[in-house]
Amino acid sequence: MKFLPEDVYALFDPRGGIRQLAGGGEFWSQPEERLNALGRDWLMSEFTCDADWGSWEMHPNGDEFVYLLEGDIEFLLETAEGVVTQRISGRGAVVVPRGTWHTAKVFLPSRMFFITLGAGTEHRPA
Repeated sequence: MKFLPEDVYALFDPRGGIRQLAGGGEFWSQPEERLNALGRDWLMSEFTCDADWGSWEMHPNGDEFVYLLEGDIEFLLETAEGVVTQRISGRGAVVVPRGTWHTAKVFLPSRMFFITLGAGTEHRPA
C-alpha cells in the first residue's frame, strides 16, 4: 500500500513486522503512555520544518537517524565537550547518539526523514 511518510508513519517491530499509523498531529496528540508503548518499536516518519525547533529532545533507548531530504539545517548536539554543530544543506544525514540532547536551527524550509526508537524520549525548552 502506497503512502507518504509525512501522513502515515511506519512502525517496525523487532519481529520484522511493519504497522502503519496515522501520522502528524493525530500521532503526536496521543497520550504519553501510548506514545511510550509505541516507542518500543522503530518509528519512521517525515517532517517539514520551516522554523527552529522549539525544544531540545533526547532518546535514551536508541540512536536516531535523521536524513535531510531537502533544505538547510544545523543540528546542535549537546556532548560532554559542549555543543557540537552539524550543518547539512541540500541532502545528507546525521546520526544522533543514544542519550544525546539535540535540537535544530532551520535556515531554509527543510524536509527530514527520521528513524527513531522513541520510548522514554524527553524534551526541554530550547
